[in-house]
Amino acid sequence: MSELFNLEIVNPEKSFLSADDVKEVVVPAYEGEMGILKNHISIISFLKPGIMKIYRNNAEEKFYIEDGILEFKDDTLSILTSKVIKLDKLDKSFIDNSIQEAEKSLLKEGITDQQRFLISQKIDSLKSIGAN
Repeated sequence: MSELFNLEIVNPEKSFLSADDVKEVVVPAYEGEMGILKNHISIISFLKPGIMKIYRNNAEEKFYIEDGILEFKDDTLSILTSKVIKLDKLDKSFIDNSIQEAEKSLLKEGITDQQRFLISQKIDSLKSIGAN
C-alpha cells in the first residue's frame, strides 16, 4: 500500500507546486512544527514564518514560507501562502534586507502581540537560514 499523498502549494502569483508523490511534509504551524503523513486526520491550521520541509523521491526539499493556512483532507494537503521560496534560491542580501525590514517593523507603535510574535518568528527563521 502506498504511503504517498498529494500536495498543492499556491501563492498569489501561481500554483507554486503540485505533487502526487509526497511522503511527508513538516510545516511551521502556530502550535509548533507539524508533520503530515498519509492518512493524517483532517485538519486546518495557520502557518507562521519558518522552514517547510517536503520529503519525496527519497529527497528532502526545504522552503521558506512567511505565513499561510493549510488544509489536509482526503490525503491531499493544500497550502495557501503569501510567500514561498526554495531555500537554495535565497541569497544573503534578501535575507539581510528581510531581517532589517522586520526589525524596523518591531519598532512601530501600536503593534499587536500577535504581529510582534509573527515578526519575531520571521526574524528567527531568517537568521537560522543565514547561519547555514
